[in-house]
Amino acid sequence: MIARRILSLATALLLAPLALAQGVSNADILKPLKDSWLTYNGDYTARRYSALTAVNRTTVKHLSLAWMAKMSTGDTPAALTGYTRIRSPLIVGGEGPTGGGAGGGAIKGTLLESNGILYATMPDNVWAMDARNGEVLWHYFWKTRGGTHIANRGVGLYRDYLFFETPDDYLVSLDAKTGKERWHRQIAKVEGGYFATPAPVIVRNHVIAGVGNDIDSPSFLKSFDPETGDLQWIWYVTPQKQGDPGLDTWKDLDASRHGGGGTWVAGAYDPETNLYLFGTGNPTPSWTSGQRGDGDNLYTCSLVALDVDTGKMKWAYSTSPHDTHDYDSAQVPVLVDGIFKGKPRKLVIQAARNGYFFVLDRATGEHLLTTRYGETTNWAEGETPLGAPKVNPAKDASTGGTLISPSSGGTINGQPPAYSPQTGLLYQYDSDTYSMAFLLDPDPRGSMGLGGKEEVSIGTKGSYLLGIDYKTGKPRWRHPLYTGTFGGGGLLATAGGLVFGGDGAGNLVAFDAADGKSLWSTRIGNISNAPQTFLLDGHQYVLAASGDTLYAFELM
Repeated sequence: MIARRILSLATALLLAPLALAQGVSNADILKPLKDSWLTYNGDYTARRYSALTAVNRTTVKHLSLAWMAKMSTGDTPAALTGYTRIRSPLIVGGEGPTGGGAGGGAIKGTLLESNGILYATMPDNVWAMDARNGEVLWHYFWKTRGGTHIANRGVGLYRDYLFFETPDDYLVSLDAKTGKERWHRQIAKVEGGYFATPAPVIVRNHVIAGVGNDIDSPSFLKSFDPETGDLQWIWYVTPQKQGDPGLDTWKDLDASRHGGGGTWVAGAYDPETNLYLFGTGNPTPSWTSGQRGDGDNLYTCSLVALDVDTGKMKWAYSTSPHDTHDYDSAQVPVLVDGIFKGKPRKLVIQAARNGYFFVLDRATGEHLLTTRYGETTNWAEGETPLGAPKVNPAKDASTGGTLISPSSGGTINGQPPAYSPQTGLLYQYDSDTYSMAFLLDPDPRGSMGLGGKEEVSIGTKGSYLLGIDYKTGKPRWRHPLYTGTFGGGGLLATAGGLVFGGDGAGNLVAFDAADGKSLWSTRIGNISNAPQTFLLDGHQYVLAASGDTLYAFELM
C-alpha cells in the first residue's frame, strides 16, 4: 500500500502540469459518464450513473480511505497541512469590501474531475485540487456584497474555463489552470433579495445560470457567452408583459410579475431536440394564494423545456398547479431512453418535492404517468385534466391549523437523484413528514414570499431511500434510513450495481442497486453533497463530503 501511494504521488507531480493544460469540450460531456466528472450531474442526461465497475457488489467491502482534505475558506492563506508541500496561490476577487469575510459553510455542491484535477466549491470559494491526494493547487475567494449563503452547487467547466455563481448574484469565470479571474457579470441585484446557488450548465457556447429569491422579485434563467460574458438571452419563469403565455393562470399582470418560481438547480440537456430541461420553484406569496388568483400560476412549480440557442420555451408541465405549500419543482429531471407501455420512448422523469413522480415525453412534454411515491402525502385530491395532482383547498394553511404531509421541506428538496439503466430504477430519498400549517393573517395582502403562516413540525413516519420503477412509477423497494429527514446530499449509481448515498446517521453507504440492501458503510459525518466516482491512474475513486471536509476512497 505504501509503495503504491508513493508511486501515485510521484505520478501526480509528473502529470499535474499536463492535466491542467487540457480543456473540456461539449463532446466530452456528451459521452457516457465514466473516467471523469465534467458537469454538475456528470453528463447531460442527469442520471448520475457511472459506467465504472471496479468498485462493485463484490469488491466494495475493500473500499478504504485514500485521502481527506479539510477546506480552508476566506482570504487568509491556508496553513500547510496533510499532503501540502507548498502554499497554494490565493486569488481574491469580488465586489465586496476589503476583508469581505470567510464565506464557507458546507460542501453541498458537485465536484468536477478532469485529467486528475478536482474543482470544489463552497459559497464565495473555489479550489483546484490534486485528485490523487487532495492537495490544493489554487484557491479563489470572492469578496461578497451580501446575499443568502445557503449553498453553492458547484462549477461549470468549458475548455480551460471555470464558471460559478456567487450568493450576491454574479457569474464569475476563472482560468482553470491558474484560478485567475477572466471576467464576472451580474446576474441579478442582491438588493432585490436575490441569491444564486446553482452550478452553471454549459451547452456549446452557452453558459446557463439560474437565480431566485424568497420574496416577490421575478425569477429567471440567463445565458452568457463563455468567452466574453455577454448576455445572450433571458427567460422569465412568470409572465412579465401582456401577451406572455401563462398570464391567464394569474389574477393579473402585477401578480405574475411578482410570482416567484426560482431556478435553483441545474437541469438536463437533450442534444437531439436541443432542449434544456429543468424544474422551477414555488409561486409567491407561497402560502396565501388570494393575490395570485385561483389558476395554476404558470410557470412556477413546473418542468420546463427551453431551446438552448434562443431561450424560447418549447413546452412546460406543472407538477404542482396552484401550489400552496412551498412544494417547488426545483428537483433534477432525468433523461431516460427506454420502453414505456410496450413502445420505445424518449422520456424525462422527476420525483418532485410534493411526493409525486412524473413521466413525460421529453420532446413534446406529453404527460404519460403520475404516481404518488410519498407514503403519507395528503395535500392533493385526484388529478387535474392534464394528469397533475389537484390541490385540496382543505389542506391549505388555516387559522386553527391544518395537518399537511409532507412538510414544506418536501419528500425531497434539491438533492439530486440517480438512475441506473441496468435496473430501470430512479433512486431518490423520501422523507414522510407531518406538520401543522397555521394561517397568521387571513388578509392575503398581509403576506409576501414565504410569509403569512407558521409551520410546526409534529413528527415523521420515517425517511427512506427508494428505487422507483419508471415504467410503473411505484417504488420497487424502500430502504429505511436512520433519520426523519433526507439521508444525505444526493445519490450516485454505478455499473458495479451500487448506489452511494448517506443514511442520515453520519455514514456514507453503498447500497445494492437491485434491492437497496446495505453492502458497505463508513462513518464520516452527515453527507452534505452527492457522492461521485472517477477513474485515475487505473484506480476507481469514490468521493463524498461532510461539512467542510472531503473524503476520497479507493480499493485497497
